[in-house]
Amino acid sequence: MNARFGFSTLHSAAVIADAPHPEPVVRLRNFVRRFGPNTIIDGLNLEIAPGEFIALLGRSGSGKTTLLRTLAGLDEVRGQDVEVPGSRAVVFQDARLLPWKPVWKNVALGLSGDNARDRAEAALKEVGLGHRLDAWPLTLSGGEAQRVALARALVREPKLLLLDEPFAALDALTRYRMHDLVLSLWRKHRPAVLLVTHDVEEAIALADRVLVLDKGRIVAQERITAPRGERASFAQRLREKLLSHLGGDDHGDGVVPFPIAEAAE
Repeated sequence: MNARFGFSTLHSAAVIADAPHPEPVVRLRNFVRRFGPNTIIDGLNLEIAPGEFIALLGRSGSGKTTLLRTLAGLDEVRGQDVEVPGSRAVVFQDARLLPWKPVWKNVALGLSGDNARDRAEAALKEVGLGHRLDAWPLTLSGGEAQRVALARALVREPKLLLLDEPFAALDALTRYRMHDLVLSLWRKHRPAVLLVTHDVEEAIALADRVLVLDKGRIVAQERITAPRGERASFAQRLREKLLSHLGGDDHGDGVVPFPIAEAAE
């Protein structure tokens, strides 16, 4: 990891020392990405463990989208030390549904075999949309469309799930519900997750580890082991610490922080 290892000391239950990790599903070593004379990613090192939930924070232009595109396989990385699983899926801020296909066919896109509809139906039931199989995308609410996008990603059982600000366009209550849904799906399927977000509260509420990207390098990280729903006692101080790495801007307006109660994991 680049720069500081900013492990939080804010709460005794929130932080543990480094322990041996299983073989990572993602590994980048000294990764560089340039566009003409502009260096967007500069010598970045990153590992993501199986089943780990990471949130990536960074100001506009810090390289978040470039990194996500690399992990998604959308950009070429010849000659670089990059290891990513072949099984991966992306959920974008825009659900990107095909308006001329009903919901279940959007979820089944690219699936092979005679059971594609059955698999799509099962995935839609998981996200609470089993009653909307034959609906047209233009009849869906924003939250419903994002749930379809989640179903489309998870039906493939990816080892790596990339979430590119998928809740940014949703109202606060819908975001809260989507947080709950994403966590329940993550616990069931256990992919490694990289969530790109501008929202510090969202990062703290959802992630095992929060990374801060600046000028193409990871400049800080915080590992959080306190159960989700029990992080309020140290959240304000951690939020201030993360914002200091982001330049002090508050990106959390309108978000319902830490709404999810759960048993200790």
